Amino acid sequence: MGAFGLRSDAQTAVLVLVVVIALIFDYTNGFHDAANAIATSVSTRALTPRAALLMAAVMNLVGALLGVEVAKTVSEVITPPSGLHGLTVVAAGVLGAITWNLITWYFGLPSSSSHALIGGVVGAGLASASTVSWDKVVDKVAIPMVISPVVGFFLAYFLMVGILWMFRRAHPARVGRRFRIAQTLSAAAMALGHGLQDAQKTMGIIVLALVTTGHSDGNSVPLWVVVSCAGALSLGTYAGGWRIMRTLGRRVIELDPPRGFAAEATASMVLYAAAYIWHAPISTTHTITSAIMGVGATKRLSAVRWGVAGNIVVAWILTMPMAAAVAAVVYWMVHLFGA
Repeated sequence: MGAFGLRSDAQTAVLVLVVVIALIFDYTNGFHDAANAIATSVSTRALTPRAALLMAAVMNLVGALLGVEVAKTVSEVITPPSGLHGLTVVAAGVLGAITWNLITWYFGLPSSSSHALIGGVVGAGLASASTVSWDKVVDKVAIPMVISPVVGFFLAYFLMVGILWMFRRAHPARVGRRFRIAQTLSAAAMALGHGLQDAQKTMGIIVLALVTTGHSDGNSVPLWVVVSCAGALSLGTYAGGWRIMRTLGRRVIELDPPRGFAAEATASMVLYAAAYIWHAPISTTHTITSAIMGVGATKRLSAVRWGVAGNIVVAWILTMPMAAAVAAVVYWMVHLFGA
């Protein structure tokens, strides 16, 4: 009984550690992806950087409280072992995602925190011989990962064409002022969608850890998980993501207010549809970046700096396998030291 009690205490301690690691990931997600919501608004001077960050933090907090369906999808990606072994798998997956987030943040590349997390969990699952729900990975992650940027690009392109046609006789300076005001709303909508999508992914990881220790059946998300994930993402967002903001706001294409509005409005619609209709954890980074490329292409194809865009796409392709590899290494290192 004494040994059982010690093992139970150790399991509780590791569970708390896993929750803390997941919230750290959520925080890094916030400052890594803060640029998604505000880069276009800051680059067009619709909002000051500090005001934009504050607005994004608040809307991320609100968005995180609006649903849990994406969280349930994430929690069903793998079926880890029970107890301490299962917690090790979950922790390794999250650490793999954090590592890749920090690498891409350092180089200013807007990679996907969402796919880093999924890749990390799958990598740790494979390394531990856990059951991976490949149908979920394909249907809810891989297919949306390809479709959402394509949809974002073309929707943004056609929306921008419509805006150009509607305001073709209007005075450019007056149109710019009006769309700077409209961008405040579209940036808020984008930040709301980011909170709706990205906070739920961390919720799913914590639920997965709770399921492995018998503290949850996986059918619901406890309120404390929702609130803590919402808070961590919001705080991380307010911490800022200046490196990535420069890439999205200026290096892909020089944006004006109408194009900034069209990109943010399009990305928001795609995020809401994915969360509420398909329950798919899509990437806010992929969606807004492709939308920016779409509105840029309405100027002329050469207006988009395709070299920078190509680097971003390479980061997208590498995200899942690299995060998976790091997670597998973390898992093997833990076992190497006898944990």
